Amino acid sequence: MNTSSFLIETRNLGKSYFNDDVETPVLFDINLSIKKGEFVSIMGPSGSGKSTLMHILGFLDTHTVGDYLFQGKPTVTLNDDDLSRIRATRVSFVFQAFNLLPRTTVLQNVMLPLLYHPTIPESQRISKTLKAIETVGLLDRKDFLSSQLSGGQKQRVAIARALVTDPDLIFADEPTGNLDSASGVAVMEALQTLHKSGHTIILVTHERTTAMHAERIIHIRDGRIESDTSDFQRIVAKDQEHLK
Repeated sequence: MNTSSFLIETRNLGKSYFNDDVETPVLFDINLSIKKGEFVSIMGPSGSGKSTLMHILGFLDTHTVGDYLFQGKPTVTLNDDDLSRIRATRVSFVFQAFNLLPRTTVLQNVMLPLLYHPTIPESQRISKTLKAIETVGLLDRKDFLSSQLSGGQKQRVAIARALVTDPDLIFADEPTGNLDSASGVAVMEALQTLHKSGHTIILVTHERTTAMHAERIIHIRDGRIESDTSDFQRIVAKDQEHLK
């Protein structure tokens, strides 16, 4: 029985890469806990290890030492089928580069994860897709090709695509990195709206202003957690609408 109140827990987690028997450690003694429904930023400069940590927490990579518990269960016990199922149903990603299919409509881009989903039936695909598109405010663009959209709109489509499988956890990796200020505000507003509706979000960024849209900031430097705080004035994207 799962008695943990945390969605994510790591205990003395570390990560090294090996090349020709040469070990390159990149993460050291990572201890953190994230509850369901939190909005957390993992912040740090380039090379700090923040992206490696995100890849481990998102089941795109594995840790070398320590423990990673997801929903109270040690991830070391998961086999390849378990991991594939988690990646398809429990976690989703929003990347800096959007990763949309350019000659495909917004509707088709957002629906894509459902084509491989093991439990959502075909009869529910359209309704779930339209709901996700509506959530990010782009229902009037559902038949547009992604190549016809602005950068901010493309990123909101990427958020809708991450949302459509109703995951436990959404990772946003530098989601405003390719956007102008006004588009970045719109994207952060969309993420804050998702959080307000109950979604758990982990935002990875090197910019403190972006990180401050979350309710908690974990700062990583040289592969270690330097600080973990909620003691800051959170930025509310909706209050910045005048910048659009």
